[in-house]
Amino acid sequence: MLNEVERWLETRSWSVTDRPLHMVLAAKQRTGQSVSVVLPALNEEGTVGDIVAVIRHDLMQQVPLVDEIVVVDSGSTDRTSQVAAAAGARVVHRDDILPRIPAVPGKGEVLWRSLLVTSGDIVCFIDADLKEFSSDFVSGIVGPLLTDPGVDLVKAMYDRPLGGAAGQGGRVTELMARPLLNMHWPQLAGFVQPLGGEYAARRSLLEQLPFPVGYGVELGMLVDALHLVGLDALAQVDVGVRKHRHQDGQALGRMAAAIYRTAQLRLARGHLIRPALTQFERGEDGFEPRTYSVDTEERPPMAELAEYQTRKVA
Repeated sequence: MLNEVERWLETRSWSVTDRPLHMVLAAKQRTGQSVSVVLPALNEEGTVGDIVAVIRHDLMQQVPLVDEIVVVDSGSTDRTSQVAAAAGARVVHRDDILPRIPAVPGKGEVLWRSLLVTSGDIVCFIDADLKEFSSDFVSGIVGPLLTDPGVDLVKAMYDRPLGGAAGQGGRVTELMARPLLNMHWPQLAGFVQPLGGEYAARRSLLEQLPFPVGYGVELGMLVDALHLVGLDALAQVDVGVRKHRHQDGQALGRMAAAIYRTAQLRLARGHLIRPALTQFERGEDGFEPRTYSVDTEERPPMAELAEYQTRKVA
């Protein structure tokens, strides 16, 4: 590990207990910064309501840390929108945001569009499939941004149990993202959960970043933020344990392909590999190939859009 990363781990890796809630609230009051929480959601009626309810109770009603909770529904066919609204979130549908640009499927697409329908100086992203959710996920990663003006982006770190066994990372993290980062961006090797969906950042940073439309968004954001603001502006906070719904192996393969493509594009902008992945499923006549396209689009920095510039002026 680089000496720079060892130093970073000592100075930019914290526990949620390092910043008690009263300290975070005092910093918010002192600095006057506002906080938006965004949940990208697709068919998460079983969990999204509990997450919204916990954030609303703990961090809006009990204490005034969060200013708005926005659930961006990316085309759910279940009751995700109704459950989220009943729990107290403002629900916005992906296709209603920036309609002049047709939406494409993907998590990154939803996160990018969320910048147009939120107002917080700090934007906190939380996945909508978490179980046994704790508001520490929000207060923990927002805390450094409110208390330290030198920090621009904070990732949550946590254990991710799988089948009852404790683990530090997800399968795609360990098999794809961590090797890529260690080999090509070793300054980012200290991140425990580089692909985690729980992170917070200053709007002033997010609006300058391109957003891969799919699963590559977290890796792309880390790499681009490193180049834009430097390692010391990035941090991570230990928030305990993350429990969520796990994907099957083939879905993980498609995620890995998108992440690899995101990394490859940043390594060599002028050379694109074949943006497709073939997987195999057993059918009546043996193994049958299924080919899936890999996310090949990225959205430009939000600050470049006329609609966003007009909104900021207004």
